[in-house]
Amino acid sequence: MFWMLAAGLTAIVAFAILAPVWRGRAAAGTEPAAAYDLRVYRDQLREVDRDLERGVIQPEDAHRLRTEIGRKVLDADKRLSRSRPLVASERPVWALLVLGAVLAGAVALYLREGVPGAADMPLGERIAAADAAYQNRPTQAEAEAAAPPRPAPDLSDADSDYMSLVEQLREAVARNPQDIQGLTLLVNNEIRLGNMTAARQAQQQLVEALGSGADAIELLRLASLMIEAAGGLVTPEAEAVLARALTLDPDQAQARYLQGVLLIQNGRPDRAFPIWRRLLEQGPPEAPWMPSIRAAIRDLAWLAGQPDYQPPEDPAAALPGPDADAMAAAQDMSPEDRQQMIEGMVSGLQNRLATEGGSPEEWARLIGALGVLGRTDQAAAIWEEAQQRFGAAPEALAPIRRAAQEAGVAE
Repeated sequence: MFWMLAAGLTAIVAFAILAPVWRGRAAAGTEPAAAYDLRVYRDQLREVDRDLERGVIQPEDAHRLRTEIGRKVLDADKRLSRSRPLVASERPVWALLVLGAVLAGAVALYLREGVPGAADMPLGERIAAADAAYQNRPTQAEAEAAAPPRPAPDLSDADSDYMSLVEQLREAVARNPQDIQGLTLLVNNEIRLGNMTAARQAQQQLVEALGSGADAIELLRLASLMIEAAGGLVTPEAEAVLARALTLDPDQAQARYLQGVLLIQNGRPDRAFPIWRRLLEQGPPEAPWMPSIRAAIRDLAWLAGQPDYQPPEDPAAALPGPDADAMAAAQDMSPEDRQQMIEGMVSGLQNRLATEGGSPEEWARLIGALGVLGRTDQAAAIWEEAQQRFGAAPEALAPIRRAAQEAGVAE
């Protein structure tokens, strides 16, 4: 069927290119319209002379007619001189050469970039291939070994007393691996230091120590750290932890989001789309996974066979606090007015985040505004707090990290 369609489209294109050429060739060698008009006007001049000899018209009428017909003769002669006889063999040869080059280039491009021998894959076979890929996923250990190496955290500016306390905490947990409180503190501090592999190991230890008492939040945190350590791949071990979390709390939104990631990774957009669609519609809009869903939901809907799907409006366009336009407008103000305007917006946003929380974009906006105000110490404190709040969701922390880098409070 593919080759039949390709041949049919090629024939249509070739006909569209060659049809005007053949029509021009058929018209080649025929008498131009100006030549015919010129011959008619000359016959009219001879007719005027004959009428004058026979006395049918007066001399002054003959002179007027000759003048009028003479103007028409000159006009026809000009048109004739501007027209170029069409050579019958000229245009078809060039058209055939160009068409042949285009078709040859298209075939060469397809043979290089396409898959000529690929057979059609019905839906059943596609689902079977997706299931096979799902069954043959690498294990957690294999995925971590194959994941790109993470850069070592830069601890050159870390407080020495704090680092000493963290080291003591590690030693205490090593001596007592069942210490729930110690493991919890160790996970938080390893995330804060950027030691995500160590954080994953400590969280796994914590879940094992809790046993059946591990709640959905602890299980979800472990699954998120496992996925990050595996380079973003949802391994069978991470999937099992997610399943435990959803068994305890079927409405856990982040676990459902990661379940959708798992289905997308294994070629099942038809099953992932309903999950992400409900998450997008249920909210909350400030959830850290919402930007990822909103960025991919249209393509996911198309792959799932629902190209007409229209996602709900993005409320991020109405985020409080100073946006990029407001910051740009502030550059044209006097220093005093600019300081007063930005500080007013920053104060409102900071109070709201402290009492109600907010989306990663709002945290990023706050850090960027504090950097503009020169309050880098406060921006650094907000950045530290954001790392603790969003440390288990790298995709949510990314825009905050960029804002912190621009403000000069993060590497």
